[in-house]
Amino acid sequence: MQTLDIPRIIGHRGACAHAPENTLASIRKAAAQGARWVEFDVRLTREGELVLMHDGDVKRTTNGRGRVLDLTLAELGALDAGAWFGAAFAGERVPTLAETIALLAELGLGANIEIKSGAAEAGATAAALARILAAHWRAAAPPLVSSFEVPALEAMRAVAPHWPRGLLLKEIGGDWRGLLDRLGAATLNVDHRPLDAGRVAAARAAGRPVLCYTVNDPARARQLFAWGVSAVFTDRPDALLAA
Repeated sequence: MQTLDIPRIIGHRGACAHAPENTLASIRKAAAQGARWVEFDVRLTREGELVLMHDGDVKRTTNGRGRVLDLTLAELGALDAGAWFGAAFAGERVPTLAETIALLAELGLGANIEIKSGAAEAGATAAALARILAAHWRAAAPPLVSSFEVPALEAMRAVAPHWPRGLLLKEIGGDWRGLLDRLGAATLNVDHRPLDAGRVAAARAAGRPVLCYTVNDPARARQLFAWGVSAVFTDRPDALLAA
């Protein structure tokens, strides 16, 4: 299992309380606020490339409509992904993963790349991610590849087992330990809200770092760290780092 140098504070979709999520502007903002790592989401385009987008449809975070999977890079590149957040970000574009990796290298940032996909395109998304990382990722430290979609993590393990994987869960339940082992997951990424000291202790006993999303309250972050959580994802890196 890979050893990762994961910082305690990770910018969620960049610094999405301060800039439009999953954009280069948001990643720059996280770096300016002192984050060493950022988390962002990737989705497959019609021609099999990857862009940063959380939702399956572009309507919430751009001035367009339609599924990412049905749109080309050219169509996605013509959208405004910033004006919805504020006039200062008008004209911000939907970035490709390759463009994002170049910015991460420029800023010296690590990353948690979350695969967003349905079961049908999980394999193709993993294959595209493996191809793009092989072509563009040059940092000594690897990114962490996470997903809620087990088929995506299975596909990632099959096509590129050397990239560390994180299992995303809404809560700890079922055969979560068996799933961690079967996937060869390097981390357990879980919603902080259902957690208490006992659940964190059980999660830590599985032998993986526990990463929690999405924590914007410094007091809650302190509590989670006291219980043994390794890192938290936050929309506000500045507030948590200051605390």
